[in-house]
Amino acid sequence: MDDRILLRLRDRALGDEPIEDRLQLVLRSTSLGQARGRAADGRSVRARERLEAREGDPADQCCREGRGGDHQRPPVTRHLRPPLNARVLYISQRHQRVSVAAQRGRRARFLRTLDNLRVPSLIAPKAQLRVAFAAAEAAPFAKVGGLADVAGSLPQALARLGCEVTLYVPLHGTIDRAKSGIPAAGAERSVSYGASHVRVAYPSIERDGVRVVFVANKRVGRDKVYGAPDDAKRYAFFCRSVAAAIEDEPADIVHAHDWHAALLVPMIGRRVATIFTIHNLAYQGKTSAEILAPVGLVKTRISVEKPGECNPMARAIARADIVSTVSPGYAKEILTPEFGEGLEGLLQQRKADVRGIVNGIDTEFFDPATDPHIAANYSAEDRRGKAQCKAALQTEGGLRVDAETPVLGVIGRLVEQKGIDLLTAVAPDLLEGGAQLVVLGSGDPAYEERWRKLRERYPSRLFLTLGFDAALAQRIYAGCDLFLMPSRFEPCGLGQLISLRYGTIPVVRAVGGLADTVRDVDEDPRAGNGFSFRQYDRAAFSGALARALRAFRRDGDLWNELRGRAMHEDHSWTASAKQYLDMYRLAHKRHRE
Repeated sequence: MDDRILLRLRDRALGDEPIEDRLQLVLRSTSLGQARGRAADGRSVRARERLEAREGDPADQCCREGRGGDHQRPPVTRHLRPPLNARVLYISQRHQRVSVAAQRGRRARFLRTLDNLRVPSLIAPKAQLRVAFAAAEAAPFAKVGGLADVAGSLPQALARLGCEVTLYVPLHGTIDRAKSGIPAAGAERSVSYGASHVRVAYPSIERDGVRVVFVANKRVGRDKVYGAPDDAKRYAFFCRSVAAAIEDEPADIVHAHDWHAALLVPMIGRRVATIFTIHNLAYQGKTSAEILAPVGLVKTRISVEKPGECNPMARAIARADIVSTVSPGYAKEILTPEFGEGLEGLLQQRKADVRGIVNGIDTEFFDPATDPHIAANYSAEDRRGKAQCKAALQTEGGLRVDAETPVLGVIGRLVEQKGIDLLTAVAPDLLEGGAQLVVLGSGDPAYEERWRKLRERYPSRLFLTLGFDAALAQRIYAGCDLFLMPSRFEPCGLGQLISLRYGTIPVVRAVGGLADTVRDVDEDPRAGNGFSFRQYDRAAFSGALARALRAFRRDGDLWNELRGRAMHEDHSWTASAKQYLDMYRLAHKRHRE
C-alpha cells in the first residue's frame, strides 16, 4: 500500500481555499527517518478533518476570520519552514476501504511517532518559538508611558532565552531615524483597506537580538504617539499592516499590547496562537464600529459593546488564546466591578485564561553603579555615593542641603489614577513638617496650577518640574530618601521597581502591581522593602508617610538595612521573560489541540 503523509496547516490557516492548495509536504510513511518533500497530487488524496467545536467560547461573538473579501492569499510555497502549529494527517490512497475509526487510529499513532522523531525540519527546538510583538510605542524609539519600557525590554529578554522575536511598531514622526539607524527604505507590501490597496513600507533594524520592524505609512506615522482625533482608524490600519506582514513571515505566537494593537487578535483569528496583554484596562479605545469594515473585520457586536460601537480591547479579550496583564494582583482586580472598567463580566468568562506577570526593568540602564546621569555612582555593597547624589539634587532644586532632612520624590503623570489628589492634600503637611519634595511630571492642568502655587509658597522646600526629563528622573531616583506612589489603581508600576534599585524606599498604596512588589516593613520586618497603605484616603496615606519618616529619622540601623535589602532585590526582565515563555508554550500547546 502506497501510504502518504501530508503536512497541512490548521483548517483556518489559509481560509477557504481548496484542500489541494493547503498541502505543503508529502512524506512516505514507510521512511519516517528522513523527511522528503514531494508535490501533493490533490486528485488522488482526500483529507478528512474537521475543527473541534469551541462550545461557549465568547470569541464566537467576534468576527470569524477578520479578513475582507479582497484578501490576497500568499502562496503556500512561501513558507519555507512550517509553523509550529502545523497539523500532520495520515492519509491513505485506499481510504475508502478503511473504516473511519481505523483511519483515526492510524493518524493518532502516526502523530505520536512523529513527535518522538523530532524531525528538524518539522519540529522546532522547544525554545525556538517565533514571536511577533505589536505595540504602539517601544523604548528607546518612542516612549510615552510604561508600555514603551515593556515593548523595548521584554523582546530582548525573550531573545536571550532563544526566541526568535520580531517587534512591530509604528514609524512615528517623533522617531529620529538617523539616530536609531532606521534605513530610508524597506520591504513594501500592498495592504488592503476598504476597496483600495495602500502601499506600506517596513524598514527594519536589528537591536540586541530582536528584529524591530517599523510600519511606515502616513496613515500611521504622526507627530505624536497618541492624541490624534483619528487614533482609532490609525491604529486599526496599523493592526491590518502588521497582520499582512505576519502572513508573509509566519509566527508561532502573536503578542498584542493594549487597545492600539488589540484588533490584530481577531484579524489573526485562529491561524496563530495569540496573547493579548492589558497594560491599563481604563483605556479601551472605544470608537465607532465603522472602523471595522475597511480593515476586513465584521461589525457583529459583542455583548459589552453598545449598538454601533467597537471596543478593540474587549474584542481582543474575547478572542485571544490567553489574556495577560502586568501583575498577578491586577489580574485578580480586573475581575471585579471596582477595577474591571465595565469588562469584568467578559473577563470573568475568560477567568481560566487570565494571567498576571510582573514587569521587569532594564537593570543595565537603571544601575546606580554605572548611571552617567547621577552625581556619584554607588552600589548595594558600597552606598556612600548616595549621600552625594542627595546633596547634588538638593542643590539643583534650590533646596537646603541637609543630609538629615528627608527628601521625598514623585515622578509620573499628575492625574488622579496616580493619586495626585492625595499627594496634593498631604503636601502642605509634609512641607510644614520639615520634609522636602521633588516632583517631576505633568497632567491635569488644575493640579499643575495647584502645585505651582505650592512652589511659590515653599520655594526652598519644593523642587517642581512640570514636564518630563529622563536624566532628571534618574537623579531623583538616586537622590531621594523616599519615593511616593499612592495610586488609585496601578496595573504594575515601574517607578517603585526603579526606586528600589536605587535604594530609595517606596511608600505606596497596596494595589495591583504595587502590592505584588512592595512589602510593608512593619508587617514583615525580615523581608519588608517599603511602606504601604490600603484604604484610598488622606488619613491612610498620612499614616504610612508618618511611619516611613519615623524610621528615617529615628532608626538609622533599620533604614540602612532596609536600603540594602531593597538594592539587592532582582527586578530584571529575566525572571519575567521565563514566565512569558512558559505562557507562550501553554498558548501554543492549546492552539494545537
